[in-house]
Amino acid sequence: MEFIRRFFQIPEDSFFLFGPRGTGKSMWLRHSLPGAFFVDLLDPETFRAYLSRPERLREVVKGNPLSRQFVIDEIQKVPALLDVVHQLIEEQSNRQIRFILTGSSARKLKRAGVDLLAGRLLLRTLHPFMAAELGSLFDLNQAMQLGLLPLVLGAINPQETLRSYVSLYLREEVQAEGLIRNIGNFSRFMDAVSFSHGSQLNISDVARDCQVGRKTVEGYLEILEDLLLGFRIPVFSKRTRRHLVQHPKFYFMDAGIFRSLRPKGPLDTPEEIGGACLEGLVAQHLRAWIAYSRSDHELYFWRTKSGVEVDFIIYGDTFVAIEIKASRSISSKDIRPLKSFLKDYPQAQAFLLYGGQERLKINDILCLPCEEFLRRLTPDSRIE
Repeated sequence: MEFIRRFFQIPEDSFFLFGPRGTGKSMWLRHSLPGAFFVDLLDPETFRAYLSRPERLREVVKGNPLSRQFVIDEIQKVPALLDVVHQLIEEQSNRQIRFILTGSSARKLKRAGVDLLAGRLLLRTLHPFMAAELGSLFDLNQAMQLGLLPLVLGAINPQETLRSYVSLYLREEVQAEGLIRNIGNFSRFMDAVSFSHGSQLNISDVARDCQVGRKTVEGYLEILEDLLLGFRIPVFSKRTRRHLVQHPKFYFMDAGIFRSLRPKGPLDTPEEIGGACLEGLVAQHLRAWIAYSRSDHELYFWRTKSGVEVDFIIYGDTFVAIEIKASRSISSKDIRPLKSFLKDYPQAQAFLLYGGQERLKINDILCLPCEEFLRRLTPDSRIE
């Protein structure tokens, strides 16, 4: 695949760049910062050198006086380098150096002091492709099947790469790093939690399905989030007038990852899996839009205890409610959840995204083709 320009903007200061494996962090940085000095900790020889002597970084910086930018790729492999980076940032006086630290796992870094550096290094995230980044290369049906990870879309055999992606994580991130004791239990958990994608997350139900304790499942969920493979969305409850649910919703970070993990059987309908895929695809776009925009937003969902639900609420500089319907045709009953939300929050805008091809307005609610919405969604643009 040809190099595709990303919406991510490089900060002027030193920063952490987090993102799941396969989002193209290394490739993008090498293209965007051709003069930077790269420390690739995925290279076995480089890894061993810095693992045994983290202070080697100081020697490298001093030995390359003309370099102003230093990229440490996958820094979670050698967390002790954080202390050296901290010292170098504190010491620099007349030579301005910028450090870019990439990572696909925040677990080790949390313990090693990423919070210490957070005041000195900005925290940024690179997400899977957005539809608007791909332009004419974006295909909604393909995105629903393969997702939007650059690693997968750029592969010779995307389907095989997608199938091996999760096993790569299990082998190299989970098992090799000793994050869990029983890889079989974790594999069953991954199957079980895939049924929660796009739904409220009931930890007790997941624990029962994979036959492990509730606390174990809570730990597994933290691992998924630390590895940036999944995320939770909280319920929107600001100035609420109704009794709302408490459980968050769960999503895998990419629609293709969800589809590759979700067990399929005679009781599973294509519409059920396809609807969850489409909702997850919108979720990952909204997260990327929030991450890349200069405005301040948070992502929520809304669901009353009586079962009235709106899929996404964007709250911050804008206030937007979005409902997703995978069907190609819609009617007035499909906008009822949005109408209920607007009764409580008349300040909000409301949109329904669906699988059809026409823009419609039903009872003052604008209904947009989902593909059109995704193609037009760019950082700092209005949700419309």
